[in-house]
Parts: sequence; C-alpha cells; structure tokens
Amino acid sequence: MTLAQYEQFSNYAVASATGILALAFVMYVAQWGFARNVAPDRELVAAGTELGDPPAEQDTGAGRSDMAGSIGFSLTGLSWLVLLVGVIARGLSAQRVPWGNMYEFGCAAVLVALTAYIVLVRTWAIDWVGPIITGFGTVVLGLSALVFVPPGPLVPALHSYWLVIHVLGAMIAGSAFLVGAAASVLYLVKSRAERNTAVEDRIGFLWRIPPSAKIDQVAYRVHAFAFPIWTFAALIAGPIWAQYAWGRYWGWDPKEVWAFITWVVYAGYLHARATAGWKGKAAAILALVGFATFVFNFVGINLFVSGLHSYAK
Repeated sequence: MTLAQYEQFSNYAVASATGILALAFVMYVAQWGFARNVAPDRELVAAGTELGDPPAEQDTGAGRSDMAGSIGFSLTGLSWLVLLVGVIARGLSAQRVPWGNMYEFGCAAVLVALTAYIVLVRTWAIDWVGPIITGFGTVVLGLSALVFVPPGPLVPALHSYWLVIHVLGAMIAGSAFLVGAAASVLYLVKSRAERNTAVEDRIGFLWRIPPSAKIDQVAYRVHAFAFPIWTFAALIAGPIWAQYAWGRYWGWDPKEVWAFITWVVYAGYLHARATAGWKGKAAAILALVGFATFVFNFVGINLFVSGLHSYAK
C-alpha cells in the first residue's frame, strides 16, 4: 500500500470506529433503560423470590438489560479493534508515531482509554461506567475530526524519543483519570440515591451496580495508579524534553502551568484521602475538578491559548 492509501484506510477506520462506539453508547444507555423496573437480586431474595425464578415482568427487563449490556461491551471491543487499525495505519502513512498533532492525539488517547476500560471490565467488572466511557470517547473522536490535518512530518521540536515517552505516559494517566472521573460521577449519583430512596423504592439499573462505597474505592484505586504516571509524564519527562527542544526545563508556558495545576489537584485529592481520611462527596468533587483541568489542558490550551505547544493544532 502507498502512503496515501494508508491515510485513506486510516480515515475510514477512525470514522467507522466512531460510529461503532456511538452504537455501543446507545446500547449501554438501553441497558439502563431496560432495567428501569427491575429490582436488585438481593431484594428479590428478601421478598421470598428465588434468584433463578424472578417474576416474569422483571425477568424480561433484566434479560433485555443484560443483553443490551453484552452487546454494548462487544461493540466497544469492536470499536477498539477498528480504531487500533486506524491508528496504526495513520502511523504508517505518516511514517512516525501517530500522535504528533491534536487529531492524532485524540484518536490515540481514545484507543488507550478503551484499552483501559476493557481490561478493567475483565478484572474489576466495571462495565457500569460503560455509558460514560463510550459517550466521552465518541465525543472526543467526533471533535478530533474537526481538527483533522493530513499526515505529515513533525515540527523540529517534536523530533525526539521523548515524544513517545511523554505523550504515551500522559495518555495512560489520562485514561485512568477518565475511569476515575466516571466512577466519581456515579458515586455522587448513587450515594445521593442511597440517602434519599426508601428500600422498597430501589428499582432500576442504579441499584444493580455496586454500592457507593465500592464505587468510591474503584475511583481511589485508579487515581492512585494514574498519579505517579502523570507525575513522570508531566513533571519529569516533559521538562527533560523541554530542555532538549527549547534549552530550558521550565518556562511557564500555559500547557506546562496547567499540567502542574492538574498535578496539584490530584496530589491534593490523594493526600486528603491518605491523611485526612477524605472519602465520599468532597473527594469525588475534587477528582472531577482534577479531570476538568486535565481536559482543559489538552483541549482549551491547544485551541484557545497561544504558546510553545501551538504545534498541537
């Protein structure tokens, strides 16, 4: 295949992956919708109903919900595979790593995020964050198409192996931050419902996911995993690369400043949980603030603020 053919193949693959991921989001939403009248299994048992023989109307809803969730996860896996092909083809067409501009970073970042989600579903069964992950990924891929540029050579500042190390580390950390943010959102919703909903009124998919304490634990674990990776990518690899490219480790460039702000917020989140025993609503809100700074750093700064990182456009 020629370089032009690789580029065309990549464009088709990314577009297809976007559509498939959107369908996965729809199926995850349907999973929640079909379970709107389904009571949790533990409550069926308390009511004297065997787990294997629930009432017919609830069995229908639960069965449809489970099927929609399975289809959603399968479509997510298919989207991951098609996007992987698209990202690889983009790299082959550009003859370099496929994250040298904002379009490529968006595609590669969603690929890493889907990888993290699929792995964690298999290990921690966190498929309950599926609607948020697939919805966010669909939006990122759609917006990435708006800043599409044809593949081409890197600007001189990017000609370094630190491009691989720094950006890959940021994408891995960002994927974990996304999962943590999704868990934090669901924690806020579930904990509020636990406080305000009577036991007999607890029906729907919200009551089929883990209790809020478990969701909070998942959020903490993924943030604890992501933070040292972000520390290395943003505050170690980034400055080293800056020294290589621009002759200084730190220059108060807007992207450098916001990377540090993100680090401070997440450091505060983990420190508060470890020393002050922060859990629950305050910790979840702080985690979401951290994710907001992360997103602004990689979207707002690149698009709306001038700086040394303007080549990301």
